[in-house]
Amino acid sequence: MEGTPSLIVMLTYNDKTVADAAEIFDKCKDTSAAYWGFKEEPLPLPQMKELYKSMKSHGKKTALEVIAYDEEKSLEGAQMAVECGVDMLMGTMFFDSVNELCKEHGIRYMPFVGEVYDRPSVLGGDIDKMIADANECIRKGAYGIDLLAYRYTGDASELIRRFIKEVNAPVCIAGSVDSTARLDELKAAAPRYFTIGSAFFEGGFGEGFDRQIDTVVDYMKEPAYV
Repeated sequence: MEGTPSLIVMLTYNDKTVADAAEIFDKCKDTSAAYWGFKEEPLPLPQMKELYKSMKSHGKKTALEVIAYDEEKSLEGAQMAVECGVDMLMGTMFFDSVNELCKEHGIRYMPFVGEVYDRPSVLGGDIDKMIADANECIRKGAYGIDLLAYRYTGDASELIRRFIKEVNAPVCIAGSVDSTARLDELKAAAPRYFTIGSAFFEGGFGEGFDRQIDTVVDYMKEPAYV
């Protein structure tokens, strides 16, 4: 996919939503990031709804990323996405039931592919199979794919290059984007989206959560040199 990858700011640390997510968003709502999201755990649903309402009131696009690997938990997460009125559901393994629920409510579905396990998530599996599975998900109506490339137990760089080239749909590189070297790789590969969560909390891109967001957005607009 061509174009500048869009940052999705995730108010999460180690694959769980932080307790003060609403306060952090309020401090960062005027940054240049257009996409915001968090995970399905551990905030209570009413707090999730309020936070997404606040994001939308400030013109942000919203995503819920669900760390679930069986159909029951994936459907529970998808129902949360419906109740919260998000724009995108990221994560879950692909299930027809989740796909249909997302279609019914106009939510863009971006499931995981590969052998995904644990929390924080780890990605295993064969690249050829991941690409084939991704294209099958797209054929069935998924909007795109949530690819845990930097959590991959194999060659992450090869996975990114091949996946974005061979999957004709939006791809989000999610998890462990924590350095300018990885930003350079993403600029060169040009996925549609990428997420950063934990790295912002760890000061991976400088000081201040808000300043780091703008630093990353500005950096992605610069020419790629890899």
